[in-house]
Amino acid sequence: MIPIRRYLRGSGRVLAFVFVASIVWLLLDIAALRLSIDDVNSKLLKEKVIRERELLKQQSRVPLGPNPDPDPLRGGQKQDLPAVGPQSHSELHPNEVLSEHKQGSASLNVPVMKQGERSLDPNGGRGDGSKAERGSNEAMLNEVLSNIAKVPPGVQERTDAPPPASTSTKGHVHGGAEKTAANGEVQSRERELYAEETSVLRATKGRPAPETDLRAGGGPSGVHRVSSLDVTLSPRDAKAVGQFGQAAQVGSDEDAEVKRRWNEGHFNVFLSDKIPVDRAVPDTRPETCAQDLVHDGLPTTSVVFCFVDEVWSTLLRSVHSVLNRSPPHLLREIILVDDFSTKDYLREPLDAYMSQFPKVQIIRLKERQGLIRARLAGAAAAKGEVLTFLDSHVECNVGWLEPLLERIYRDRKKVPCPVIEVISDKDMSYMLVDNFQRGIFKWPLVFGWSPLPEEYIRKHNISISDPIRCPIMAGGLFAIDRQYFYELGAYDPGLDVWGGENMEISFKIWMCGGEIEILPCSRVGHIFRGQNPYSFPKDRQKTVERNLARVAEVWLDEYKVLFYGHGYQHLLDKNVIDIGNLTEQIELRKRLQCKNFKWYLENVYPDMDAPLVKAEGLIFNVGLRKCLTLWRNFLILDVCNLSKQTQLFNYTWMKQIRQKDICVAPQGKDNSLTLQPCNNANTELRWFHKSSNAALEDHLMSEFLPYMCLEAKPRDDTLQLAACTPEHVFQKWRFTRYLAQ
Repeated sequence: MIPIRRYLRGSGRVLAFVFVASIVWLLLDIAALRLSIDDVNSKLLKEKVIRERELLKQQSRVPLGPNPDPDPLRGGQKQDLPAVGPQSHSELHPNEVLSEHKQGSASLNVPVMKQGERSLDPNGGRGDGSKAERGSNEAMLNEVLSNIAKVPPGVQERTDAPPPASTSTKGHVHGGAEKTAANGEVQSRERELYAEETSVLRATKGRPAPETDLRAGGGPSGVHRVSSLDVTLSPRDAKAVGQFGQAAQVGSDEDAEVKRRWNEGHFNVFLSDKIPVDRAVPDTRPETCAQDLVHDGLPTTSVVFCFVDEVWSTLLRSVHSVLNRSPPHLLREIILVDDFSTKDYLREPLDAYMSQFPKVQIIRLKERQGLIRARLAGAAAAKGEVLTFLDSHVECNVGWLEPLLERIYRDRKKVPCPVIEVISDKDMSYMLVDNFQRGIFKWPLVFGWSPLPEEYIRKHNISISDPIRCPIMAGGLFAIDRQYFYELGAYDPGLDVWGGENMEISFKIWMCGGEIEILPCSRVGHIFRGQNPYSFPKDRQKTVERNLARVAEVWLDEYKVLFYGHGYQHLLDKNVIDIGNLTEQIELRKRLQCKNFKWYLENVYPDMDAPLVKAEGLIFNVGLRKCLTLWRNFLILDVCNLSKQTQLFNYTWMKQIRQKDICVAPQGKDNSLTLQPCNNANTELRWFHKSSNAALEDHLMSEFLPYMCLEAKPRDDTLQLAACTPEHVFQKWRFTRYLAQ
């Protein structure tokens, strides 16, 4: 040890330290070099995997021939075939053939529907007509009708949205069994390559495993661009009447026929029958929509059409638009629910026509049920993971389906709706609508369209293709997770025929944890008709009023007075109308732990004006300059004082002069006044104020005793009823604050 210590003294110690440091540095350098080599190897391996995948794709690609002619829907500009995700068009599902409408070179001028309110038209297996099939259909119908408004057992047992059923297409528009087998091998090999690449990345880079796609059975998730399909039955005739959604015209000698057939559907039926059932329509989506990515493992859907005496050509065009523009692996079935139509062509001829489409099945109700119960029948028969309800006079645009399913894939409690564009009832042209439109309601629960407020657009930086929060859906066209639909109780089975069902399901969705959105990247054209071409089993007005009253009683809480106060006070009289038992619906709301209607107004529809009273504060007499006062169960006039609770009154939507639970009522015998417990159904308690009679707008006129007004007596500061006189200042009254007219 002594010799070693000798060498470590002085400069020897420095040399020893330098030697040890050099050894450590060398070891670190060797480790870094090894990591660098591993990184290069991983990159080379990844590039090899990618090259092998691209080679497989090229080998599997089916020649599509030369580039198609310029597309008239894109202004005549010649375009390359669009890619779908990482694949080319040749790698789509075998039935996802290229659009054959790309013929001709004339540009298309698409008309625009101007902003404004519009009301949505209410209406909203294969069969060959054999006895055996009719028996089968009848058995299925009996089963469906017995389960209307009930949750299917399979849905009750599920705790989450199940994985989509793997559907294989037996018939192909292009290609055959060899192509199917080749595609299967390619897809299998691609999955192996993907797994190998993922394993390499995790091993060399330490990256986490990719997101697991539960709907696709637990495998790695992937994405692709939205498919812009548009299949046609035969080479598309670019010169056909109404082709590409353009306005069609009839000769002057055909005007009489147009008028004669108008009432068949309350639109130009004669012209509709001349237009191809699989015509092309302009791609009206914002340009960025075609580049949007959606998941590979989207849920399947059952599309439900309900109809009664629908026009032949529009019904067929609706079905063809779904078949031609929906990815086949996502379209589980189309269910046509015939709500007891009377037209002969909707029976055997319809069976025969639809027999060529295996995914189409027809359910026929044995008696008229109305739109609501017809939809419940269609939903009960559906097997897809998502229910998509459509009216029977629509034309789905390209790329319409996947955006709807993508929103549900991301959040099963989202209920997406397409942008509803307009098909002209006169010339059948396909018209765009203004962007940023949403569904709203006005009192008394009247549906309408309204633009999204400009300040909201700026605040949230909303682009032209972003989803739009929608307070109330139109009700005719929407998609919803099938399990979630039944969790919400489906439609209220107590609703009759048609009317109010869109309000009911919209309030239910928002208040019970869901969201309604309009997707600008999903667009469907719809014929808006001036009136219904069919009759109601019962009185239409009474049916709609009854439905709305059920909705108000279950969902509006204290705000239901705004509904009744806008002209529906008569519905409070149970002798006038019976709205049925509400116990089940009220219990459903409690079970779902739904929020109250005040929350809905504040968070979903904050720009809705909904004061609980029409006027409040002091009731000031113009002539006497004193205020109405409650004193020892009597009404007198006294010096006005806002701090006195006995002088504070409300003028309610029920037309009551009310202080807490006490209301002012006329005493008919001696034209005096009395105080009674408030009762919204009691017509004796109602007073007109600020009414449509301009001469008496400042008066308080009894509804129970017509043209008798509340008058101040100046001699003793008391009150009486007297014949209404427009100029009489002692009959003029004003509240401190007016909240509504």
